[in-house]
Amino acid sequence: MLRRRWMAAATAAFVAIAAAPAAADETVQLGGASGVLIRPAGKARGSIILLAGGDGMLNVGANGSFSGLRGNQLVRTRQSYVSAGFAVLLPDRGADLGTAVQTMAAIARPVTMVGTSRGTQRAAEAIAAGARPDKLVLTSGFLTPESGPGPNVSQILGSAGSLPRTLVVHHRHDGCRYTQPAGVEPFRAWAAGRVSVTWLDGGADGGDPCQAAGHHGFAGLDGQVVSAVVGFAGR
Repeated sequence: MLRRRWMAAATAAFVAIAAAPAAADETVQLGGASGVLIRPAGKARGSIILLAGGDGMLNVGANGSFSGLRGNQLVRTRQSYVSAGFAVLLPDRGADLGTAVQTMAAIARPVTMVGTSRGTQRAAEAIAAGARPDKLVLTSGFLTPESGPGPNVSQILGSAGSLPRTLVVHHRHDGCRYTQPAGVEPFRAWAAGRVSVTWLDGGADGGDPCQAAGHHGFAGLDGQVVSAVVGFAGR
């Protein structure tokens, strides 16, 4: 009963956020590529950088336009973070994420970097290269060797010393072979107290298990993902 009430409240909050007026988007330069910047109507309570999964190619054009990865979980919920009072940046593939952090820090701190799926690899690569977000969120992440094949966050960073305060959001039934739920607890242990975990369950599951229409992309659970990220970024 309590779980049903919590889910209903989270969904209602997401609906209210999503219904708020959208802010105007703009294109900004971030080193080797562009990004889409969206500012809230009033003073920002913080900044959020959203790193999409897949190949990360948003195909950013003029005036905040873009054509790629629009169904990605972080991309499709971008306006919800703006409506919650955050300045939001979507960097295109090839953007200098150190520059992205500096750009957003000049607008409002704390700066929270949020990566999903292969975006978690890019977040780790950026931190390893010297980017210093105040907080980090990893959803459906490549976390440890137990997550599956491919480079993962713990391997890319080598040690947890450069890891900022971090939230992991993971679906208990993520079916993607690269982001298996078995990788979460070893990551928490590796991070030595720097990581908290939010587990989600339910929602819809269809299509490729590594794409946005299934548990890997939190289909049907957008409100809960947004609520978890906003709660963490706003603390």
